[in-house]
Amino acid sequence: ISSLSTDHPSIQMEITNKHNDLRRKVNPSASNMLKMTWNAEVAKNAEKWAKKCTLSHSHQNQGKTGSVACGENLFMSSDPRSWSDVIQSLYNEVKDFQYGFGSIRANAETGHYTQLVWATSHQLGCALAHCPRHTFQYYYVCQYCPPGNDIRTIKTPYKRGKPCGDCPNHCDKGLCKSSVLYVDKYENCTHIRKRKGCDTTYIETNCPATCKCPSEMK
Repeated sequence: ISSLSTDHPSIQMEITNKHNDLRRKVNPSASNMLKMTWNAEVAKNAEKWAKKCTLSHSHQNQGKTGSVACGENLFMSSDPRSWSDVIQSLYNEVKDFQYGFGSIRANAETGHYTQLVWATSHQLGCALAHCPRHTFQYYYVCQYCPPGNDIRTIKTPYKRGKPCGDCPNHCDKGLCKSSVLYVDKYENCTHIRKRKGCDTTYIETNCPATCKCPSEMK
């Protein structure tokens, strides 16, 4: 599986481009979809977890970059598959998802799709491990920071609107460039702001998007 190793810059590019291509294609279109970029630290965390061969999700505190927590998608296969195929398979859960409504079929799994298209998740790192003791020997792990799939907004993983509507001056083919935007470190910053305001250094530091851009992208 060395040819699929995320140590290769070409594989990193394939994974990042595939994510961004799919994020550009969401329907309805997104006004606040951030462009994903590869993060070496996130990839290293994903690799550490993949090598454990648990075939289950890591604890959130094991998937962190700096002080920012990360979300995670897993994929298991009995045969090695290209990263593009794996990412497409995760995205294909869209068939059971309706924007604003959520899962349209009882017990349908759509969480991989929603994390993949979560607007504010913009740092990405993935890894693959071979786990020969398992039937599904090939264990793919992708981590996303900050995390998506906040249960309070799971039915709307992004803001519906014209592509780049929230970032008209910082647009890359329908995706917002994350380097020019503030990103909250916590999922509940909106609730914190309503309760405590933005007058403390702690809240200003950890909830910059909510405090500095209350009407802009979160």
